Amino acid sequence: MARAQEKDEKSPRSRVTAAQVARACNVSTATVSYVFNGKGGVSTAVRRHIIETANELGYRSPLTTANHNRTLTRVIGLIVPSMVNYMHMHWCQAIIDAAGDEGFDVFVSTTGDDSEKLAHVASTMAARNVDGVISTAGMRLDARFNGILSAERIPVVNLSRRVEHASASFIGIDDRRAAHELMEHVLSHGATKIATVIGPRFSTASADRERGFIETAAERGVEIPGRWKVSTKLNRNGGRIAAEELLRDPGDRPEAIVCGSDEVAVGVIEHAVMNEIGIPGDLIVVGSDGLARSRSPLLGMTTIVQPVVEMAKTAFEVLLDHIEHPGREPRTIICRHQIHVGTSCGCKPLSPNALTTPKPKESHD
Repeated sequence: MARAQEKDEKSPRSRVTAAQVARACNVSTATVSYVFNGKGGVSTAVRRHIIETANELGYRSPLTTANHNRTLTRVIGLIVPSMVNYMHMHWCQAIIDAAGDEGFDVFVSTTGDDSEKLAHVASTMAARNVDGVISTAGMRLDARFNGILSAERIPVVNLSRRVEHASASFIGIDDRRAAHELMEHVLSHGATKIATVIGPRFSTASADRERGFIETAAERGVEIPGRWKVSTKLNRNGGRIAAEELLRDPGDRPEAIVCGSDEVAVGVIEHAVMNEIGIPGDLIVVGSDGLARSRSPLLGMTTIVQPVVEMAKTAFEVLLDHIEHPGREPRTIICRHQIHVGTSCGCKPLSPNALTTPKPKESHD
């Protein structure tokens, strides 16, 4: 008897069928099929109930597309540079929420903005057989991670950062235009001695913002010296290090520091305050990202606002479309940004939001 029990414990569990899920949910097998094949005609409440029940029972639905032989794990990968930057944390939460609404779990990994770590993470996610990957950690000229995942027919959506020479969809804002609008606002305050601080230049978002800052200033006759064009890590410490360099000489300080990240701008402000440099009286500091805490009355930062939740939902929707329809052409979707006018630029308190971009646009690569 003991041997029989041991044999039963080691035998594989029988595969859960769509019919079993249907009986547990008191719906038809066809309804379960509709849910797991992306078809309409099922209410949100019923869809969610079916997905939750299927997950509890361990049901895994094969895709019906003829040219695809993988089985859905209902897990996607999410790659971010780090969890130190609050912007990355917001991306994570918004994507986890969007994926959860469709019954997907999210496997999150960080890269530290290291290309070798990025390639390693891609290999790990491929080994875990994720259904697709959303990445905010792409490097402009390094498409290895896309190649690793593509070889396993795992679709990728790049969020915020583009990757050149990679066949992948992209969701982001018009970083160059946003940078132009932010710099225009700083210039409207009469600043002529301006420094820029951005993240790593292998990030297309950082590089495009820097280009937009510099070109806009030049159009208005303001040349930014090379020593005042700083690239740093995308966190508060990176901002503090940049500020220490830029503000070291009291006789050769910028009047304004235009930052490509809110977290970097916070670091700049912290260093300035600790050294009794008034914001905005002695120094204008503006950021990019539009985090809620940056726009709070406490910081009052003037900043580019990215529609984080909208971008995250769009990224997941596009990824889900690629999962359900292998071979779908890559898409580029540009979401609308705003400029939040706070007090860190010298404007009066409670200034309204302004300077929105045109409506979102979509193109095919």
